[in-house]
Amino acid sequence: MTTAERRALRIPATLDRIVEVRAAVREVAEACDAPIECEDDLVQAVDEAVTNVIVHGYHGADGWVDIAAERSADGIVITIEDTAPTFDPLSVDPPDLEIPPARRTPGGMGVHLMRQAADTISHRPRPGGGNILTIRRRLHRTT
Repeated sequence: MTTAERRALRIPATLDRIVEVRAAVREVAEACDAPIECEDDLVQAVDEAVTNVIVHGYHGADGWVDIAAERSADGIVITIEDTAPTFDPLSVDPPDLEIPPARRTPGGMGVHLMRQAADTISHRPRPGGGNILTIRRRLHRTT
């Protein structure tokens, strides 16, 4: 595994730093020769997850988010760690997609988008407080 197939960074919990996260995920996906669909899915899922940590986890308070992206046997694994209050995003109910978008209240689609983009997502509390979210996406999905 080359170092380009593995990347880790820590950002302060501010939305203006999301661009760095997106770039790091794209860099790893490209180094792994991931198809553009895989790359786009990972960027979408990680963007949603990190944004949720910053906006809903830290609520504007100081904090940090660690992101690690690396090649796995058949795909890419992204791990996101924070010290925000423990919250399992997988506990969020799916949105009611029968409601037309124009009639929905803003928000509430982030976790749904993460689920659609990833093959698996898992959450566990971080020792000492916080969260560890793991997002896995195969390079090539079978239909």
